[in-house]
Amino acid sequence: MIGPSDIPTLPRGVRLHYDRVRETWVLLAPERAITLDAVGHAILSEVDGTRSFAQITAGLAQKYKAPAEEIARDSAGFLGALRDRRFLDVTQ
Repeated sequence: MIGPSDIPTLPRGVRLHYDRVRETWVLLAPERAITLDAVGHAILSEVDGTRSFAQITAGLAQKYKAPAEEIARDSAGFLGALRDRRFLDVTQ
């Protein structure tokens, strides 16, 4: 589980990319790709390797005028799944 003070970052070789053919955002890694929906893109576009998970979710809650607890719960699940698949690093 990702904690409030954890700092998510995209590891070397992993990046967000707009696929013009499919007209959608994807997360690219060596020999792998994940198509992102609008929510996934919104979350990952805030991951900069310097801000903590709490800062990211607070910013998303403010930007989308949504409950911070709900944003944190959904984001933790999404980012946790990416970490498990090695698309994301998390430092404490």
